[in-house]
Amino acid sequence: MKTISIEGLHKPVSVLMKGSDYFYHENYDKAASNLDAYFAIGGNSIDTAHLYSGGQSEEVIGRYMRERGTRDQWVILTKGAHPDHNGPRVNARDIRNDISDSLKRLQTDFIDLYALHRDDPAVPVDEIVETLNEYVSSGTVGAIGVSNWTWQRIQAANDYASANGLVGFSFSSPNLSLAKPNEPFWAGCVSADAETCAWHEAEQFPLLSWSSQARGFFTGRFSPDIRDNADLVRVFYSDANWERYARAKQLAEAKNVTPIQIALAYVLSQPFPACALIGAQNAEELRFIRKNVYRRTFSENRPHLAEVFLARYGSRVSEAYTFLYLHKRTVYCHLQWIPSFC
Repeated sequence: MKTISIEGLHKPVSVLMKGSDYFYHENYDKAASNLDAYFAIGGNSIDTAHLYSGGQSEEVIGRYMRERGTRDQWVILTKGAHPDHNGPRVNARDIRNDISDSLKRLQTDFIDLYALHRDDPAVPVDEIVETLNEYVSSGTVGAIGVSNWTWQRIQAANDYASANGLVGFSFSSPNLSLAKPNEPFWAGCVSADAETCAWHEAEQFPLLSWSSQARGFFTGRFSPDIRDNADLVRVFYSDANWERYARAKQLAEAKNVTPIQIALAYVLSQPFPACALIGAQNAEELRFIRKNVYRRTFSENRPHLAEVFLARYGSRVSEAYTFLYLHKRTVYCHLQWIPSFC
């Protein structure tokens, strides 16, 4: 499986990251089977959090890696400092408590990737950066990052780190998908808009996308008339997104792939390092998704193909630049803003 590199971590990170927010002790056998199947297709990176399943997600992962004896082969991304019923928890005390809990649950002395699950803009970045650097300096954490932070706050934190000889953030985990949200899925969530993506491209800053497939919006199970999923309707139902779905479906049919393949390729083919967090819960789903991972294929014919596509679809291409290549079994799909073609 294709991988990316994240500064501070001396392991490759698979572009598909296994989600674990459904891991519970009572379904341990299912979780272990999922992780075995994911590892078998070349995946090595698992996403969890202090919050997930009331802590059971981390505990299941810790048990699994102990029983399999494979801890060194995995990249663990866990997150902390999520708000609770009392409000924000982005402070030194709660960060330390959450890291301590996570280490015990995961049965490890090292967290490969540690991210703050939410931001609290009222807290100065210096306190946050200095607290996390304690764990980088001690060798407890490999690389630090954030989830659901704006790029401006990330830049401010990294500017402070650079000016003070500290380690800054080296990855971010917002939502990024072909379907664009009408509003945040949960309070405090951040989705990568065009400005955010432009910053990631300029900085070549890794993005690890949660809900990368828009909660199944492109699977074909939904339509404007099917409104039984209130959250999906609230967040992703819009004329613009149904038009995106129609274009993805039309393009998929023409190229003998599926709309979800187009949607996943969009995330993985950004002009900066990107990973997609996936929630596949059985071996069949994992094998299907594995087929959707395509290495980037560049061609001298790119401008010509882009012009042909734009001539056909015109102004309906909201991102203004879409192309898909088929070279034997390799598919490349990339949507981005290219002013010369718009």
